[in-house]
Amino acid sequence: MPRRALTICTTPGCPEYTNGGRCTDCQAKAEARRGTSTQRGYGAQHRTAFRAAVIARDPHCVCTEASHDHGAPCGAPSRHADHHPRDRRELVAAGEDPNDPRHGRGLCGRCHSRETARHQPGGWAAGQP
Repeated sequence: MPRRALTICTTPGCPEYTNGGRCTDCQAKAEARRGTSTQRGYGAQHRTAFRAAVIARDPHCVCTEASHDHGAPCGAPSRHADHHPRDRRELVAAGEDPNDPRHGRGLCGRCHSRETARHQPGGWAAGQP
């Protein structure tokens, strides 16, 4: 079976070769910068006050984005509580409670991934020191 060609790590300035994406060292550094979900503000308060309430209110995906190639709304089972229309950082900066279920919507995994990729290209850590 043919092997995949090695490529240079996708981290700017890193000369290491990898099988695609980041090298092991750069991946570990990126994960350390990102922190745990609790360190990013998604602790017990988020799971109980926000996520559980949003999923209970929206048991089916409420996404109506036409580019996602589904009906309006999507209707698949909700698996994620997505901050919408403002993200968690914007709510905190405005002095609002990001764990208030009014600031969320239930999305299926596919729609949540697409929305995250569209609104956070490169992830939360992109552009961070």
